[in-house]
Amino acid sequence: MIQWSQTVGAHTAQLVTQIIETYPHPEMGYRYCLGIIRLGQSYPLARMEAAAKRALDTGAVSFKSIESILRHSLDQTPPSAPTPARSGSTHDNVRGAAYFEPGGETC
Repeated sequence: MIQWSQTVGAHTAQLVTQIIETYPHPEMGYRYCLGIIRLGQSYPLARMEAAAKRALDTGAVSFKSIESILRHSLDQTPPSAPTPARSGSTHDNVRGAAYFEPGGETC
C-alpha cells in the first residue's frame, strides 16, 4: 500500500502512512487504505495527489474525506480563505454576555 501511494505522489504517501499510524494496530487502517487504492482506479493519479494534499492541509485524513473531495471536485478548486469571525451584532434583540452575568443588564 505504501509503495503504491509513493507512485502516486508524496502527499498520497504521507496520507496513507498517517492513516496506518493513526490506529493502534496497522491492520485497522489497511481497509481505509484499500479504499483509497480503489479510488485510484476510478480517478486520475494527479487528482488523487491533489485530493491527498487538500486532505492533509485541512486535517481531514480519512477515506471518507478523500472520497468526498474527489466526488465534489474540491481537488480542482483552490481552498477558500477562512471566513472572519463576525463581530457582535447591533440588533435590538441581541443581549450579549453582560445580560447573563450577575448584576448585568436587565430587561
